[in-house]
Amino acid sequence: MVLVMMKFIVFVSGRLEVYDEPIFCENYIEILNDDEYYDITIEVGKDPNNNDGILAHIKLSDISPEIFQIILKYIYGGIIFFNEQETLEILKVLIAADKLHLQELVDYLQKYLIENKVELMKQNFGLVYQTNPDTWTDDDYEMMKNTLQPCLPLIRFFSLSSEEFAQKVRPYKKLLGRQLYENLLNSYLDPNIEPSDNILLPRYKNVDGVIDSKIVNLNIVSLVSRWVDKIDIKSKFAYTRELYLSYKFNLLLRGSQDGFTPKRFHELCDNISHTITFIKVRGTEEIIGGYNPLIWKSLNNEYGETKDSFIFSFKSKDNFKVPILSHVNPKDINGALFYHTRSGPTFGRDLYIGVKGVDSDEYHRNYCRKYRYEKEIRNTEDLFSIEDYEVFQIVKS
Repeated sequence: MVLVMMKFIVFVSGRLEVYDEPIFCENYIEILNDDEYYDITIEVGKDPNNNDGILAHIKLSDISPEIFQIILKYIYGGIIFFNEQETLEILKVLIAADKLHLQELVDYLQKYLIENKVELMKQNFGLVYQTNPDTWTDDDYEMMKNTLQPCLPLIRFFSLSSEEFAQKVRPYKKLLGRQLYENLLNSYLDPNIEPSDNILLPRYKNVDGVIDSKIVNLNIVSLVSRWVDKIDIKSKFAYTRELYLSYKFNLLLRGSQDGFTPKRFHELCDNISHTITFIKVRGTEEIIGGYNPLIWKSLNNEYGETKDSFIFSFKSKDNFKVPILSHVNPKDINGALFYHTRSGPTFGRDLYIGVKGVDSDEYHRNYCRKYRYEKEIRNTEDLFSIEDYEVFQIVKS
């Protein structure tokens, strides 16, 4: 269609580029005021423009201006260069050439890609080989289902947005099996529904240097970071869809390498603000801890005042879906933190770790009891032993 035109212009929003033929113009006013006569305008890209009612319009909203310029150079010069073009861009040129029925160019591009870009085509297979599932037969679905069966458990559906689910998963629901599809659909329709155990959570991405911990994983780190920043979690399980890693966790102390004494804690952690403590309870998989926005001090039986501290618990490192978060009571903020030379990181008396003897003794007086915080974080007030504990300073990344 473009080859038979006598004269035409191409509208490219935001810039003016001049060619011998055709002319790129940034607005229709210039076109209408020009002494030259144009038969047709061709709009490329997705910028909406009003039809002036005079010129004939061809709208190619699914072809970008950059790709269309490559094709125009081919039409008017008969030459196309790919020395500096990315494979993905070549594929886009191929798709555009096919839409414009430029069969000679289509044949050339297909041959070029097959002979020179085989591996990269494999990496972009979904773009190279596009099919419409509406045209599949029952045999096609059955064959694809058998092929994908070993792969389905490895797909991290929770990494997909609702839009991606609708576009990339829903059309292929016949491949998933009724129960899996129902679980996925329910989780997208109602984010408060607990994710199914057989649905993988998102992979860890760009996490180098976030934390070095033997107690917690990045799912717990993500959730605690949200609590620190007071991020409103609109749905009960929304945090499982995307990791929130706004802090770098700098290790100050690890019990298994630095010791389990109040003395060592104060040597390594005093006078450092914004610390988070993780404690693994011996004999269980429980993880408990707290956040202190202030500093720890070597005092005797004194309290620190803050409204921003909190304590928490998780059933285990991998069972983090239903944590307990407990903020300090507004009327008790003057006792949010407890300072003593014979105690470690202690929050009110709600989460207490310490000793009865001297500060060089190992922790043996550890308990959780509701005093100044809103909720109990353990279902028992009995003393517990510490398998390991870690204290981190958090720094905004």
